[in-house]
Amino acid sequence: MLRQERAIEGLPVRLVIALVVGAATMSIMLNMLSGVEGLVVTELDVRPEPDVIEPGPQELQLTVIDPSGSAVGDAMVVVTPGTAELNEVITARAGADGIAQVEVNPQLRSNQATGTLEVTIKPPSGGSFVDQRTNTEVLVINR
Repeated sequence: MLRQERAIEGLPVRLVIALVVGAATMSIMLNMLSGVEGLVVTELDVRPEPDVIEPGPQELQLTVIDPSGSAVGDAMVVVTPGTAELNEVITARAGADGIAQVEVNPQLRSNQATGTLEVTIKPPSGGSFVDQRTNTEVLVINR
């Protein structure tokens, strides 16, 4: 049986090379991951004013905001009936200040004391915004 004692001499060098290549690759991958912030999306919400209204014709001011409370412009807001009734779906585009003005005429059913209007947001195109969660609703109260 032949014994190769020289084979063990090359092993530590190969391990060092593999370690250096692995560390360099890991460094490159971590740099790439730190640049992934651009792929992160931001959830939008809406701040209605007023957020509690009575049945009948009303004007609402809907401000589209990000999680920090900053206004987001050029988003489309859509108001639909929740548990309150609306004759139609209402849409409006928020201006550069993030504010959309809408006219609503919510109605409650007989023997219904409260209801809601739901607001969804179509985020501005070309941004990193999404609207995947339920937004703040407008409460309709029969006083």
